Amino acid sequence: MSGENLPLVESLQVAISDDKLNAFLVFKKVEGDLKLTSRDLEQFFQSQGVKYGLQSDTVALIAKRPQDFFFSQNLIAVGTPPQPGVDGYVKVIVGQDEEEERRPLEREDGTVDYKQVTHLPNVKAGQLIAERVPAQPGIPGKSVNGDDIPPKEGKDVQFKVGKNVVVNPEKIGLYAAIDGMVTKTDKDKLNVFPVFEVNGDVDYKVGNIDFVGTVVVRGNVLTGFRVKASGDIRVTGGIEGAEVESDGSIEISGGIIGSNKGFVKAGRNVRCSFVQEGNVIAGEEVIVSQSIMHSNVRAGKAVKCLGAKGLIVGGIVQAGDRVTARMIGNSMSTATVVEVGVRPELRLELNDLRATMRQLADSADKTEKALSLLDQMAAVGQLTADKLALRVKLTSTKRQVAEELKVAKERILEIEKTLEDATTARVDAVHTLWGGTKIVIGRYTRFIKDSAQHVSLRFSEGEIMMAPY
Repeated sequence: MSGENLPLVESLQVAISDDKLNAFLVFKKVEGDLKLTSRDLEQFFQSQGVKYGLQSDTVALIAKRPQDFFFSQNLIAVGTPPQPGVDGYVKVIVGQDEEEERRPLEREDGTVDYKQVTHLPNVKAGQLIAERVPAQPGIPGKSVNGDDIPPKEGKDVQFKVGKNVVVNPEKIGLYAAIDGMVTKTDKDKLNVFPVFEVNGDVDYKVGNIDFVGTVVVRGNVLTGFRVKASGDIRVTGGIEGAEVESDGSIEISGGIIGSNKGFVKAGRNVRCSFVQEGNVIAGEEVIVSQSIMHSNVRAGKAVKCLGAKGLIVGGIVQAGDRVTARMIGNSMSTATVVEVGVRPELRLELNDLRATMRQLADSADKTEKALSLLDQMAAVGQLTADKLALRVKLTSTKRQVAEELKVAKERILEIEKTLEDATTARVDAVHTLWGGTKIVIGRYTRFIKDSAQHVSLRFSEGEIMMAPY
């Protein structure tokens, strides 16, 4: 440092923020008459490593009247923050992008127009279904020290390839391999399934359906019958006490009148007008435009009931993240249970993992005992060629089991942490939450005694809190 700057070192101090994007000047000594010029200050800042983004106007003011800045932290340089890259994504051209359009339109009188629901995203073999948009690189920033700050780069995505689709050599286009219907199944896989159409009801004339593709029923599914599909299921009428199961989504123009028989189960979403005494299970969302009455409804993510009635009354409604309805319960205090922060699929996975860990631990124990015996035989020179081969095999098994145990243990910890975290879960009553309702968030329960309007219930500080919606 040059001699002329030495006194400044005793009086001034430069602090640089952790992200290297801001530099501050602090006066260590405030007594006496400090004579400064802008050039003095700029040279001092250079000597302290501040080489970029100097705020010249501020520096000039400090030089002119340093006493005005004695007792504050003064921003004297600002870097340029890096601009993060943009993540790549898959743009679905046929099928999933039309899902919003297929949602039933609600008229002013509360009735629903289902014409759009029956529109099917059919494709021909060789037709482009989806494009992969590559990630965009970020732009580096510059620190107050003059160094480049690397940006957070955008993440590339790959196609989640299902059945009857092909990816081009450049891996930017996904095409249909057969004529059929575009269907998204679990984990967002894109498939093209052949379509099986029933022009009428599923009854004794048609019988049960189990189809490796998408099923369209242009009528009702009657009590006692079964429809199973690896693609989507579209029903233009209603579903009675039948068993209807899809790996994709299920859309019902009418409603579900289950009479506590059968079930409707989808890997992704279930959409319908109403559910009455039904059993509904969805991997992601259950979307009902009118009412859910005296039913058991379970969704991995959310249950939405927001039509003209938008009513949930009686039964049990469960969702991993959120339940939203216009009205929950009724004026007669009919027992209604709403649970969120419960992820049934995670609890099932947790049970399976614990069973797997018990089996692996048992296997590890047996392998360890066998290896110990072989080690003793080796110590006294009694290890034959076949026993030596067995020892090598068991050593490999031991390593593999240890790795599998480690993976299972990590996944168990991950799931337990997720199940404990109920902070994002919520129950929303857009209009009225009636007394007689039981709200469960994670492991906590609250019984609603008096009705409340426009409320949102969340877990906070050890209890379920009610806040304005």
